[in-house]
Amino acid sequence: MKTVKLGIIGTNFVSDWLCDGVKKCDGIINHAVYSRREETGRAFADKHNIDTVYTDMEEFLSSDIDAVYIASPNFLHYSQAEAAMRHGKHVLVEKPAALTKDEFISLEKIAREMGVVILEAMRPAHDPATHEAISHLSDIGTVRRAVFEFCQYSSRYDKFKAGEILNAFNPKMGNAAVMDIGVYPLHVCAMFFGEPNSIRAQSTVLHNGFEGMGSVILDYGEIEAEVVYSKIADSVNPSAILGEDGAITIGKLSMGENVRLIPRNGEAKEISGTRGTDNMVYEIGDFVRIINGETTADYWNKLTEITLGIIDEIRKQNSISFE
Repeated sequence: MKTVKLGIIGTNFVSDWLCDGVKKCDGIINHAVYSRREETGRAFADKHNIDTVYTDMEEFLSSDIDAVYIASPNFLHYSQAEAAMRHGKHVLVEKPAALTKDEFISLEKIAREMGVVILEAMRPAHDPATHEAISHLSDIGTVRRAVFEFCQYSSRYDKFKAGEILNAFNPKMGNAAVMDIGVYPLHVCAMFFGEPNSIRAQSTVLHNGFEGMGSVILDYGEIEAEVVYSKIADSVNPSAILGEDGAITIGKLSMGENVRLIPRNGEAKEISGTRGTDNMVYEIGDFVRIINGETTADYWNKLTEITLGIIDEIRKQNSISFE
């Protein structure tokens, strides 16, 4: 198979991580970058040894790139993913892949029409550590409760409190704690248990209408799952799946760190295996395999649909609007 030439939209730190991950993967190279400003794009390109910088989106999408990675503000994900696929490019789009479940289903339809790949860049969904944790569910007996927690004090929150509202705390950008942070534990919850029977959600809303943190109860019949997320506080507890015969705990959900099996009558043990420091390589590797026809995106895209459907309901219950 030919090497996939990747074009990058967005020059923030997440794009830095992605480019570093690409360098560690076979079958794909960082080939071009799009930025609204030449100097910003050039600085990013130089950092990652990328030759070509575009400031015109049409020229970028009409170039010889094979695929596009989108790490722009959330509200641009749908339109940019659609434009890329209409130009015959495969798309790896940062979480959340779209603002609503219906938007993502629309993107899937366009991907089928154009014969290209659409995939959400959701690290835990592709990380073997998460799947290893799921494979050990039978070891903890009947599962009764789960708590998925991901709270991360934003580096931009201090400026918000000082009166400066950056994009990270601007709901007009399609941002909210549930979109930026909550999407991780909600996605992992969907990986473990699927689509819930019912949802009860509560949000803490800041003075500008931005959702700063929230908690969700998801009913799975005999299992009650709780999801806790925040951009204005840090987690101190791991996530935990509690069964009658033991528990599984996960440190940082986005990174698959410190996954442990804790039998009720036995010694706790690490089950995440030997790991590198960059778990973006897993989603990149799967993206390349899907492009090459070695697998399909169906499993991962269904998880994205479920997660965005849950987020739709959370937004509805708490009047989280991006208008």
